[in-house]
Amino acid sequence: MASSLAAPNASANNEIHCQGMDLDHHHDGNVLRKHVAFFDQNNDGIIYPWETFRGFREIGCGILLSSVAALFINMGLSAKTRPGKSFSLLFPIEIKNIQMAKHGSDSGVYDTEGRFVNSKFEEIFAKHANSNSSALTSDELTGLLKSNREPKDYKGWLASYTEWKMLYILCKDENGLLHKDAVRGVYDGSLFERMAKMRELQLSNKKSA
Repeated sequence: MASSLAAPNASANNEIHCQGMDLDHHHDGNVLRKHVAFFDQNNDGIIYPWETFRGFREIGCGILLSSVAALFINMGLSAKTRPGKSFSLLFPIEIKNIQMAKHGSDSGVYDTEGRFVNSKFEEIFAKHANSNSSALTSDELTGLLKSNREPKDYKGWLASYTEWKMLYILCKDENGLLHKDAVRGVYDGSLFERMAKMRELQLSNKKSA
């Protein structure tokens, strides 16, 4: 069970505090699509549960966590991204409509069209990063989640909690800090690519050791 839930180790996390792309230069684009594109394994514009599972495995998540994430994400988002289409037991997510799956009680960093709102991103750290201006502690993250809650939006509460806590588990450093550049990398999707490459390098080094 413990190995199934395993996340990248702390030393690896220290190296993924990467600079995200300059999102201000993509203000006319749907950055939310870039956020999820990593999980579209065959680049056909559709993400199936098995692709979500493989994506989480590639960034270092265990089998159990990857399985739960795939079910939670695809079952939750599929219908929202396929307006007017019949229900599918394959739970496909259509990337072109991903902004339709945006939930409530979030940070507002993505607007209703899936565009990145830099002022909202900066607000996260201006309001909640009290101990370190460019990172969040676990308690500060909890404060962020509580401040974003909309009344009786229980699904939004759950979705936000799951997303942010998973990010914290995967990307916190050895001091328990979730760094600003890692969060930014999640919003533009670049962090997933870097984590996957790092995971691949780690596995390669183990084989050659």
